[in-house]
Amino acid sequence: MPPSTPKKPTPSTAGRAAPSSPWWKWPLRVLIWLCGLAAAGAVAAALVIAVALAFAYPNLPDISDLADYRPKLPLRVYSSEGALLGEFGEERRNLTPIGDIPKVMKDAVLAIEDTRFFEHGGVDYKGMLRAVMANLGKVKSQGASTITMQVARNVYLSSEKTFTRKIYEILLTYKLEHLLSKNQILEIYMNQIYLGNRAYGFAAASETYFGKPLKSVSIAEAAMLAGLPKAPSTYNPINNPKRARIRQQLVIDRMEETGFITAAQAAEARKEPVHIRTGPDDTRVHAEYVAEMARQLIFAQYGAEAYTRGLNVYTTLSASDQDAAYHSLRRGIMNYERRQHYRGPEQFIELPKDPKEIDDAIDDALADHPDNGDVLSAVVLAVDKRKLTAVRSNGDTIEVTGDGLKPVLSGLSDKAPPNIKLRRGAVIRVARTDKDGWEVTQLPEVEGAFVAMDPRSGAIKALVGGFDFNKNKFNHVTQAWRQPGSSFKPFIYSAALEKGFTPATVINDGPLFFDSAFTGGQPWEPKNYDGKFDGPMTMRSALAKSKNMVSIRILQAVGPRNAQEWATHFGFDADKQPAYLTMALGAGSVTPMQMAVGYSVFANGGFRVNPWLISKVTDFKGQIISETTPPATDKFPRAIDARNAFIMDSLLQEVTRSGTAARAQATLKRPDLYGKTGTTNDAWDAWFAGFQPTLAAITWIGYDTPRNLGSRETGGGLSLPVWISFMGSALKGVPVMEPTVPPGVVNVGGEWFYDEYARNGVASLGLNDQPAPNSPLTPQDAPAPEERNKILDLFRN
Repeated sequence: MPPSTPKKPTPSTAGRAAPSSPWWKWPLRVLIWLCGLAAAGAVAAALVIAVALAFAYPNLPDISDLADYRPKLPLRVYSSEGALLGEFGEERRNLTPIGDIPKVMKDAVLAIEDTRFFEHGGVDYKGMLRAVMANLGKVKSQGASTITMQVARNVYLSSEKTFTRKIYEILLTYKLEHLLSKNQILEIYMNQIYLGNRAYGFAAASETYFGKPLKSVSIAEAAMLAGLPKAPSTYNPINNPKRARIRQQLVIDRMEETGFITAAQAAEARKEPVHIRTGPDDTRVHAEYVAEMARQLIFAQYGAEAYTRGLNVYTTLSASDQDAAYHSLRRGIMNYERRQHYRGPEQFIELPKDPKEIDDAIDDALADHPDNGDVLSAVVLAVDKRKLTAVRSNGDTIEVTGDGLKPVLSGLSDKAPPNIKLRRGAVIRVARTDKDGWEVTQLPEVEGAFVAMDPRSGAIKALVGGFDFNKNKFNHVTQAWRQPGSSFKPFIYSAALEKGFTPATVINDGPLFFDSAFTGGQPWEPKNYDGKFDGPMTMRSALAKSKNMVSIRILQAVGPRNAQEWATHFGFDADKQPAYLTMALGAGSVTPMQMAVGYSVFANGGFRVNPWLISKVTDFKGQIISETTPPATDKFPRAIDARNAFIMDSLLQEVTRSGTAARAQATLKRPDLYGKTGTTNDAWDAWFAGFQPTLAAITWIGYDTPRNLGSRETGGGLSLPVWISFMGSALKGVPVMEPTVPPGVVNVGGEWFYDEYARNGVASLGLNDQPAPNSPLTPQDAPAPEERNKILDLFRN
């Protein structure tokens, strides 16, 4: 076949170009082409999704547990009234039902995070398209993640940005929307999302940043919180207040645009100052040592899950009593510190000459020396012998003059050594005075302890284990073994009552000397605190005046081993109270908690109660897991006879009326106060142990590494004022209680006696050959006739 030849144009077309297509055909073809691509893309996308569903869906995590949402909730410790004392756990979170979250908070979150949350099915395609267009248009970048998608990501997935993770996120989002209601999803989001500063959920964030419950937030505050999920560190109002403010304004704008608030509300919110809590919560009850005790007890029972189960631990602590104990002890220690020599500034810094750089230098220095309660840090700007000017971390400038400079006069002297000298750039401590002025002071080196308990049940009402928990976590109430000094004497006197002694027994306060043959070592010549000897006196007067010679003579008559055994009835360890005559001066070892238990025996009529702290534990829903109900007082084991407790109360009441603690009744104006001062040898420890029938309280002050507190420092001067300050607060509204005279006790000539020792009206010396009825001291312990004569001579001489 011959090859075909090209077709020649017809005459009509020869020499002319072909006519062009209509203008609308090419756009139409492009549109058809794009539609074809879109259809093919849709099919491809459908295939991809189908494949993803086939392979990924079975591997999705089981989310059925979200129907009963239980996030990690911290362990919280409360007072008996419900005041928060402490919180333990990696995540701060308050699980708040959706119905308890204020509408303004939900509106703020929806406005900025997911306006169409209640309209879409989990993935907001309109929102995604709007975000894409916004991002392509070079305007403010917008995200496309819905609240449901964020829940899926935050609860179950990692934050890595990969295609696979995104597929899982979308699939999981659909699964969540199928299983849960919108309100359930929103509730999880509002409680789960991380918002900086260890705060998870908006309720915890409100407490963290504003120090207020979520239900109380304003529009401005809600807007600031709602701005945090996007970038908690970037928009943190504590660390980045300017950025937080910008983000807050954007949220307010969105709330207005979406109709959640009116224009007038938006304008008011934009102007509202938001107060951020930047320092510690000064309104919280200071019970750090108690919270730590509770934490240890709960951890021992529940292990590591104690920090995630949301357990609420209610203690026996009274918030008002704890507050009084904390401030009383700190005040007592700081009063002591004012009498000590000035140790000098904590640091010296060079203040720049450029005024613009001074603030930064001061901020850096004070960051390393934070405020300690009411003992504040400051940097000296100028100083002379009459006035000191300093600036605090909050920028306030203060001036100290007159009496406020007395504690640091040595630092103002021209001859002061460089490390003591107060000068520009010195980092110092200042505190408010009673007259609302300022004084320069210093952080104390001395420590202290205070514990108060209900002697009828053993419930701990207040406990302060030291001056500052952050500085020293050693709990001096339960862990410090110290010599009790004269505060131990009542237990020796109690043993003597069982030997036949009476408050009227006359004993000689005369010199004593024990040679090396008696002591087995160095000779011992004990002294009274004042170095004086007052001769014969009654046992009542001897305890009131805290006469050492009388206590030693009483212990000689009772027998050190008998007294050692008797002390165990009050809760003391026998091996901590060596059976030597020095026991009469409190040379053994006790803890303040043991002293509280011991004095409670006197306060409650002779029963030994066990101290306890945790009254109730509930789960995060408030359901009770465990609860403690103490028995009635008379169901506790009896430690001493009621007669013994009654007469000892009479003797201890005399101490607070006319003895070394007379300041107690004189200040508090009530007779139902009982107690004993205690100062150890070389003034290493200062005590006051005492009670009112409803409250036993112990104060101790001393150095961790024992050393002399000062030649004039005593339990009556150091610890008693702390006790009085506490009791003045704790006993407000508590009626005066008159003791009930137990059977077997009679009053003869104004003095109390065991009935059997008052046959002749007065027990001459109270040294019968037989012990008192029900006494654990056996007849063999009573002195033989020849020994009795020696003891009589000892008392007289």
